Amino acid sequence: MKQNTLGTSNIEVSEISFGCMSLELQKGQQYVNNLLRKAFDGGINFFDTADLYDQGMNEEMVGTALAPFRDEVFISTKVGNEWREDGSGWDWNPSKEHILNGVNESLRRLQTDHIDLYMLHGGTIDDPIDEAIEAFESLKKQGKIRAYGISSIRPNTIREWIKRSNMDVVMMQYSLLDRRPEEEVLDLLADHDISVITRGTLAKGMLIDKPGEDYLGYTAEQVEKMRKVLKQTDSPIKASIDYVLQHPAVASAVLGIRTEAQLEEILDSRLDSAETDLNQLSNILKPNLYEKHR
Repeated sequence: MKQNTLGTSNIEVSEISFGCMSLELQKGQQYVNNLLRKAFDGGINFFDTADLYDQGMNEEMVGTALAPFRDEVFISTKVGNEWREDGSGWDWNPSKEHILNGVNESLRRLQTDHIDLYMLHGGTIDDPIDEAIEAFESLKKQGKIRAYGISSIRPNTIREWIKRSNMDVVMMQYSLLDRRPEEEVLDLLADHDISVITRGTLAKGMLIDKPGEDYLGYTAEQVEKMRKVLKQTDSPIKASIDYVLQHPAVASAVLGIRTEAQLEEILDSRLDSAETDLNQLSNILKPNLYEKHR
């Protein structure tokens, strides 16, 4: 599988990354072990989780599964959402103190001495941005993380982080049904050597097999129109992934994977050499634009 560099770091990640949020942890540790090992054997070396997922259990089980080959993979996790003591939900906390404390808990759960990519799990223009950056830079100097970034779709927030930080990555939603990043953010990040890792690349499965519904300004009928065109390609999954990967800013597409069958379908799609007319796909629907946080 093709690999790409994250920003200006020396981290080379597979163009498909494993989104661990989708793991069905109730199936047990062996299920997680088998699925992540199969993904690694298939060429995926980049695994994304967060301290928020399953109240930390996701990190724990992912850490256990990756431990036997930890030195051969890259782990991304996120910080910024703090669970309430009563478990009723979480609150946003992008403070320096929370980031510095949170990393130690994530390191413990992941059973590792460093995190390859550590991201702020959200972000707004009203955050103490410089304080958060100080925390990430401190963690890099300490060797606890190798690279940092933010998971955000907000152009105003992304621009501020570009101005103030040395981040290597922005994680954002991007797909044939969410082309908002194309307006300015993708080119801006590429100009500053900051990589994008995408989420929502299959638009909740509506680009491949789930019925269309109203989505980010598109009607259900428009979503179905896009899906029908994709069905005419050799591989709707490959076409959907190739579309986001074509932009030079995009290093990897994070895909949520629950089953071996889903994993096999994704891996098989990368072996398909058929070319898709990506320009044709981009002309099916008018690109949507950001309405907020511009």
